[in-house]
This record gives sequence, structure tokens and C-alpha cells, in this order.
Amino acid sequence: MTNRKQINTVVVAGATGMMGRQLVKLLLEDATYQRIIVLVRRSMGISHPKLVEKKVVFDNLENEIDASVLKDADVYCTLGTTIKQAGTKEAFRKVDHAYPLTLAKAALRHGAASYIIVTAMWASEKSRMFYTRVKGQLEQELLSLGLPRLVILRPSLLLGEREDESFGDRATDTIFRLIDPLLLGPLARMKAIPSKDVAQAMVMMAHEGEAAVEVLESEMISLKISKRNALSRV
Repeated sequence: MTNRKQINTVVVAGATGMMGRQLVKLLLEDATYQRIIVLVRRSMGISHPKLVEKKVVFDNLENEIDASVLKDADVYCTLGTTIKQAGTKEAFRKVDHAYPLTLAKAALRHGAASYIIVTAMWASEKSRMFYTRVKGQLEQELLSLGLPRLVILRPSLLLGEREDESFGDRATDTIFRLIDPLLLGPLARMKAIPSKDVAQAMVMMAHEGEAAVEVLESEMISLKISKRNALSRV
């Protein structure tokens, strides 16, 4: 495994989404990293000495990034959409399966240190739900690649400000906030989780983890953040 002290570059795909924006903010504040490369279709509209925007066409991603971007980097993937936003199941699969897998293959080919990705609770290639089945299929293909380090986070419903938030999104967030206190015992894993907590857990896993493969379920993400917050108050 690459020595953590040698890693000063990160690559982020999905930087303009709800999760990605939170992640980039944390990475820019992280003294460990000196170069934050974001793969974007359009500018994020922010300026920072450590931030490098690389505009790409995701359909041609494998030809647009190489070792100059990925070598010894921690690669974070927060790419994702919904079928409603994508328009069709095929378009959804492209964003949530094809693009992350292409990025992972490029990361492996060009010597990235780690690949850290957000999928979804109940992700399974055997799921009857299209959304979680696609996520599960992606996970299985990522596992088969033999990446030097793979971290998969499976959060429940993500809370946060969405760029294209609809009335339905706001209503769902409100409902989950109301029922959260009732989700106890085995149901606790269904608690909604702030996107900023998931972003923080991604960064913590990059710095702290050592195993070749780690999978964090939603309740494990929440526990990790709770312990961190408790220690910070001591």
C-alpha cells in the first residue's frame, strides 16, 4: 500500500452535487492534501489555491484522465443521480454505474492509492429494486477489479441542500426528520444521515483505514462521526 505520507493529491468526481460540494469543502480545509482535482462538466464557481478544475466529458472519461491526474491520489467518487433527473433507466445506469466503474478502472490503471465511493443502503445485485440493484452491481464489479484500497459507504437517505431540490425532496426530508426518533434497534440503520457526515466519513476513511476493502453501512458512518464529535469535545 502507498505510504499515506506521500499522498497529497485527491481527485473528486461528482463535485458539483450535494455530497460532492460538502466533500470538496472538507478537502480544501484538510492540511494533508495540497492539490484537489475536481472532474467537472462545468466550473464550480469557486477559487482556491489548492483547487484544480479539470473539465471532462464523462462519456470519454477513460481518455481524458491519466497518471498525471491519478498517480498516488486518493480518488473520491460521489457521482449519482435519480431516475427522475436522468430521465430514463439507461441514463441513470450511465451516471451511477458506467461512470464510477470507468473512473475506478482508470484509478487502478494509473496507480491511484485508493478509491472511495458512496453507493446506497441495501445495495445488492440481487435486489428487486432497480436503484439498489444497479448500486449492488457496481459494488461487485468494483470488488472484482483488485484495487489497492476500496472503501464503500452505504448511507441511508441523505439530508442536505440539493441544487435542484423539489417539493418532493423537501417533503421526504421532513418526514424522515420526524420519524427519526422512532427508528430504534434494528431500525436505527434507516435513520436519515446528513450528507456532510458522509463526506466527513469518506475523508476519515482515507486517512485512517488500512484494509484493502472496507464497507461502511449507514449506522457505522453515524457511529464514526459521533465518536469523532465526542472526542473533539473532550
